[in-house]
Amino acid sequence: MVQTVSPEQAGLSSERLGRISRWMRDHVEHERLAGTSVLINRGGENAWFDCAGTLELGSQRPLQADSIFRIYSMTKPVTSVAAMMLYEQGAFQLDDPVARFLPEFRDMEVLVGGDADDPKCEPAHNLITMRHLLTHTSGLTYDFFMTSPVDALYHRHGISFANGEVRLADMVERLANIPLLFHPGSRWNYGVSTDVLGRVIEVISGEPLDEFFANHIFQPLGMTDTAFGVPEEKLGRFSALYTSSTMMPPPLMGPEPTQVLPEPKGGLKLFDSAAGGRFQAPAFMFSGGGGLTSTITDYLRFCLMLRNDGELDGVRLLGRKTAEFMRVNHLPGTLAEMGSPRFNNGHMGAGVGFGLGFCVVLDPARAQTMGSEGEYFWTGMANTQFWIDPEEDMIVIQMAQLLPSSLVPVRRELRSLVYQAVID
Repeated sequence: MVQTVSPEQAGLSSERLGRISRWMRDHVEHERLAGTSVLINRGGENAWFDCAGTLELGSQRPLQADSIFRIYSMTKPVTSVAAMMLYEQGAFQLDDPVARFLPEFRDMEVLVGGDADDPKCEPAHNLITMRHLLTHTSGLTYDFFMTSPVDALYHRHGISFANGEVRLADMVERLANIPLLFHPGSRWNYGVSTDVLGRVIEVISGEPLDEFFANHIFQPLGMTDTAFGVPEEKLGRFSALYTSSTMMPPPLMGPEPTQVLPEPKGGLKLFDSAAGGRFQAPAFMFSGGGGLTSTITDYLRFCLMLRNDGELDGVRLLGRKTAEFMRVNHLPGTLAEMGSPRFNNGHMGAGVGFGLGFCVVLDPARAQTMGSEGEYFWTGMANTQFWIDPEEDMIVIQMAQLLPSSLVPVRRELRSLVYQAVID
C-alpha cells in the first residue's frame, strides 16, 4: 500500500492524473503490457500511485505496490552510488586507471579495421579510467547490439553479464581480452562499463557486490525487496516477463521521421516466468549493470535519497556535494555529439548529457521530450524507468515487464501524461 497525499496538495490535478490511469489500462486491455504501475512523488510526498494488470497473464494476481520487477539497467545508478561512496572514502580518484584495481586492463587494444574474423587493432592511446566507466566512455560495448565487429566478438566469446554460470571476476577477465570499440574517452557508448565498475567495487571493498549493496545501501535505506534475484518466499510477488507475439520493434529513427510507424498491436508471449530464469535467487553472477530486482516502493527510497542530496530518514550515503557532482554533465558535449546513435532513446541523445551514473537533461527542447533542465534519469530494458526533476521537485517511477522496451513508446508517453497534470 502506498500512502499518498491529495494530488492538489502536491500541485497536481486529480482529474488530469486520471489520464494516466486510462492510458495504463488501455495498454493492458490491448495486451501491449501484462501490467504496469506508476508512482509520482512531489515535494517529498507521494502524490499519486496506480497500477493496472496482473503479475502474469491469465492469473488473478493483480499488480500491486510490492510487486517485484527485473529492473535491469536501473541497477546502474545503484552501482554508481556504491562506487561514489568508496570515492568519498578516498579509495580512488576519477582519473585513476581501472588497471590499478584490475591489472588485466593494463594493455588494451582498440579495433581500427577488419571484422570479427580478422580484426585490425592498435594499442589504446590511454588507459580506461574510473571516470570512463562511470560515464560510458570506456570503449566497452554490449554483445546484443551486433552493429560492430567488437559486438560480434563479445557474442562469439560469450561476453555477457547475464550469464549466471560465470562469476563476475571471471567474466571481467574474459572481457579484457576483447578489443575496445574506440579509444577511451573519445566517444560515448552504452555498454558493460558498469559491470566492470561492480567488479572494481568488490576489489576495493573486499566484499562481494551483493553483500556490499545489502550492507551499505539496501539495509540502511530500508530497501527490503531489492536484491540480485528473488528468494523462493517472494516468488508470489514476482512479475512474469513478456515479449510481443505479434509485433516487431519499430525501426531505428533518426532526428527526423522518414516513415509513418504503425500503431503497436496487442499480443504477448511469455519470455521468462516468475518461477524460472536467472533472476530466481540465489544469483551467481552479480551484474552491476543489470542484475537487480526491486519494487516501485523500494526504488522510490533510492530516488528519495538522491533527491535529498544523499540522505534519507537520518541515513546518509553520500555527501551533498557528491550527489550534486553526480548529476551534472561529465561529457564534453551531448550524447549526440559523442556518438550515441547506437543507443536509440527517441531523441538520439540531442540535448542530453551524462553524469556519473545516469543521463542529465541539458535542453528539454533539443531532447524533444517534456521535462526540465537538470533532470536526471535512467531506464531498464524490460520497460522500467525513473526520473528526478529538481526544478519541479518531482520523482516519477514506472514499472512494467516487456522486452524490449522499444515495442511500446511508454517512456515518452508517460512524460507527457505526468507533466500535463502539473497545475501549480
